Amino acid sequence: MESLTLGEIMTPRSTGKEVLKEFIEDCRLRGMTGGSISSYKSDLKIFSDYLISNEFNLFSVDRGVLKGFLGYLKGKGLALKTIEHYFTSIGAFYDYLSYEGLANNSPIPQFRKRYLRRYKDDPPGERKLISVEQMSALIDSILDPQGKAIAILLAKTGIRRNELINIDADDVNWGDLSVRLKPTAKRSNRLVFFDDECGRVLRRWVEVRKEIAEEGERGLFVSETGRRINRNSVYNAITKWAERAGLHDPSSPKLEDHFSPHCFRHWFTTHLIRNGMPREYVKELRGDARYEAIDLYHHIDREELRRSYLAHIPKLGI
Repeated sequence: MESLTLGEIMTPRSTGKEVLKEFIEDCRLRGMTGGSISSYKSDLKIFSDYLISNEFNLFSVDRGVLKGFLGYLKGKGLALKTIEHYFTSIGAFYDYLSYEGLANNSPIPQFRKRYLRRYKDDPPGERKLISVEQMSALIDSILDPQGKAIAILLAKTGIRRNELINIDADDVNWGDLSVRLKPTAKRSNRLVFFDDECGRVLRRWVEVRKEIAEEGERGLFVSETGRRINRNSVYNAITKWAERAGLHDPSSPKLEDHFSPHCFRHWFTTHLIRNGMPREYVKELRGDARYEAIDLYHHIDREELRRSYLAHIPKLGI
């Protein structure tokens, strides 16, 4: 097989682990957002773990290795967009190696052109939308206190996965049942609300959290190690629960057969609109970027927004 290997290792610093750290530092120097850097780190760790488990390394990647990794990702039932994102991260890493003189060429562009082009050329499927009854059954089926809290908070607020994992325990305002999110480039409005039934589930988790979280850990949601959870743990948990509830088919190539964390945002938006909430209020709660000049001067009263939210958010009977 003709090799697409990266060429000789040019400096003693360029072990796989060290060069990954240097790539992340390079991302920071280029002014990338914390969310993008975290996503790169997560994708590259999984790629690196795959290489190690198959006795490859970052400096000996050829077509066969990349095809093997593509098959590995497809075998996990990941959405096509997610698979494309992995290869975007890998491509950025190998571009960095080329820039640093640690690579003669990057193996990724030709591979993506041949094996991933169809993901962009094919018309996208419709994202899965479940009913209020199905959402209620899904959340009710989750026995883990943290898992139930994560699911109901995603459903009741429509926040993104990164926004969820970055919530600190003291970002929750129990007085008016709201959460102050961390600032991101994608979000305009940082304040989101939740209702009483979501509040009850969250309070139960907060009590359990006291016994799990490491001293000084600020994250609202934590792993078994007592530290803040990451993107992959949220994705894996959501798809596991959804599959058990018959809402997620990891073997299907169709987007509409998959239930991912983003499906909660789709559910939140759709059912608020169906329940009659004004679209500008839905847009405000979603935190959509403001594109038109008039949007910058259009202020929605906070209390009016909260009352409208409570009037229109679906009740799940949890």
